[in-house]
This record gives sequence, structure tokens and C-alpha cells, in this order.
Amino acid sequence: MTHFTPKEIEYLSTQKMGRLATLSSDGAPNNLPVMYRYNPDLDTIDIGGLNISETKKFRNVRRDGRVSFVVDDVQPPWEVRGGEIRGVAQTVDEGSSYLPDNFDPHLIRIKPTQIISWGIDTHPYTVNSRKIASP
Repeated sequence: MTHFTPKEIEYLSTQKMGRLATLSSDGAPNNLPVMYRYNPDLDTIDIGGLNISETKKFRNVRRDGRVSFVVDDVQPPWEVRGGEIRGVAQTVDEGSSYLPDNFDPHLIRIKPTQIISWGIDTHPYTVNSRKIASP
């Protein structure tokens, strides 16, 4: 079972980059663009890169897994759409079949605790927000 709507999954599959916000050791936010894929087997967002295991965001997630991940764009004439996935992330030492082969075998995996979207299932300025029950 997925927590994402079919239209949200379709949207996520059309985009290539998002922005991952993590918490630095001093509590300051760190927000950077990343490549990702939706993982339908686990209903997670898998984030990878060429050397992701050597990055600050990877170290931040290892220390504190609270994250926010945003994917958005603008369609003509001026219709915004996108989504924010708040959740708990973990570092994973195995690759993902949903990411390119040349990526680092490590990745960041986000399990959603809240999904907020706009302009995907709704009018561009109407928000669809839902909390995900903890397992």
C-alpha cells in the first residue's frame, strides 16, 4: 500500500531533482539539490549521487534523520505544482535499482511521515496535506 496518490507518484516520476533539507550538528538547516527516485517497493524516496556517502547531508542524516524533501515546478502560464515530503531518513549501505548504476552504493532513504502537495491532485493554490501514521 502506498501513502502517495497515483497522481503524486506520476509527478514524482517525471522530475529528476528535488531539494533535501537536513539538520547540521549545530541545528542549522542544510538544504541542497539532489537526485532521487520514488521506490514503489518500499513506498520511500531514495536519494543518491556519485559520492553521496561523503557529503554533509549524508552525515547529517546519520546523526539526525529528520528531513524535509521538496520537488516542485511551474507550468505555463503560471501554475505551480509540487510536493513536500517530511519524514525520517536513514542511510542505507545497499544501492537501489531505482537509481543509476554509476551512483555511490550508499543512499538516503526517506520514509514519509507527512505528505503535502499542491497543483498535482488539486488547484495550484490548494494544498493537500496528510500525516502518515507511524508503524
